[in-house]
Amino acid sequence: MTSSTPSDALRYPAGRFEAPAAGDHSALATAIDELEAMPAQLRATVESLSEEQLDTPYRPGGWTLRQVVHHLADSHLNAYVRTKLAVTEDHPTIRPYDQDAWGDLPDAKGPVAPSLDLIEAVHTRWVALFRALDPDDFLRPFDHPEAGSSDIATLVSTYAWDGRHHMGHIGLVAGATAPA
Repeated sequence: MTSSTPSDALRYPAGRFEAPAAGDHSALATAIDELEAMPAQLRATVESLSEEQLDTPYRPGGWTLRQVVHHLADSHLNAYVRTKLAVTEDHPTIRPYDQDAWGDLPDAKGPVAPSLDLIEAVHTRWVALFRALDPDDFLRPFDHPEAGSSDIATLVSTYAWDGRHHMGHIGLVAGATAPA
């Protein structure tokens, strides 16, 4: 067991990602429910923030909350496309992207409303796709050039955690805690 440091609490307010056991259908269903609920939770939290709070980094050297919101839109849009590739192609290799470089682009410094709308739309489509898949479809593999082989079930769990993780970052500035 690794010990947690204050730095870890700021970097990983929802804890580090732990994949559920293979075939844990209950954990998969919970993760899909989390993906469905996340856009509304994010919007409710972010819309109450001032411009100053949005431009505050969640930790020294970290992104501003504005960049976190835009990152969530970028990241979850990429994950949605990766899901569709894994469902429609035989063991595809997905394309990585430089999330830090994307976080420094001018659109990551603009208003958060378009990203909130994008997250809502992507999650609506993504959750509908997940709920329509057969259980065996969640085993469909894909390769990430940097992270190796994975499957759709792991992707679902990863991005449910990612939502909690970044909501925790926002909560560090907003005074809230990561959703349970």
